[in-house]
Amino acid sequence: MADPVIVGIKFKREGKIYNFCTAGISLQQGDPVIVETDHGMAYGVVVAEMAVPAGEPSADTHKPILRQATDEDVQIQAEKQLLEREARRYCIDKVKQRNLPMKIVDVEYIFDRSKVVFYFTAENRVDFRELIKDLVQRFKARIELRQIGARQEASMLKGMGICGREVCCTTLLHNLDRVSVKMAKEQSMSLNPEKISGLCGRLMCCLAFEYDSYLAMKKDMPKCGKLIQIDASRAKVIRQNVLKGEITVAMENGEERVVKIEDL
Repeated sequence: MADPVIVGIKFKREGKIYNFCTAGISLQQGDPVIVETDHGMAYGVVVAEMAVPAGEPSADTHKPILRQATDEDVQIQAEKQLLEREARRYCIDKVKQRNLPMKIVDVEYIFDRSKVVFYFTAENRVDFRELIKDLVQRFKARIELRQIGARQEASMLKGMGICGREVCCTTLLHNLDRVSVKMAKEQSMSLNPEKISGLCGRLMCCLAFEYDSYLAMKKDMPKCGKLIQIDASRAKVIRQNVLKGEITVAMENGEERVVKIEDL
């Protein structure tokens, strides 16, 4: 890799990608590294070399990677993951004991183990002051309880979507913008909530992922309801098949005909 260059770093396999400057360190995809974040030192893995978009700050303005991870760092990371599993079990037990209306989703130790973050979901606000006392006494570290939404919970827990593949938020979509019903309409999807909702109960992420492609393919397609001329006759567009590049029209004599866009 060139010097300096921006690389994408992941701290969890299903997590977001964050950009860091290599600061002269020669790295390859898959290399473990130690970086400084707003929350302290963290262990991450290089997932890609990132191009700097026009108008964006140069590589020098990004936070630098401190070093490539050593064998000792890798061992610390493995031990940290064991502690996270133990902390999650302990917190779940305490939540049950105190009958708190919350669900513990995940636990994250800061790399130097000075802080533990517990991610949870809840329908309403929760008074967890006594729970924090339990956790501080048990783990002797700073404790943060962070409430997350349904989408983030699904990305942490993972699972299979209705398409039969692992949900997109755990595999290829990590920095996704909001998803809207308009996106489903543009893709001629059924507006039945059961068919366009993911495991999280929200609109499926893939609707946003494929939205721009559908808009591009529909750019030269006559809209439904539009009158067009076919074989010297007027016809009304009644359906679009974007993926096949076809429209279905109703002729003046009532006949339905499928027409390729390239033939118009």
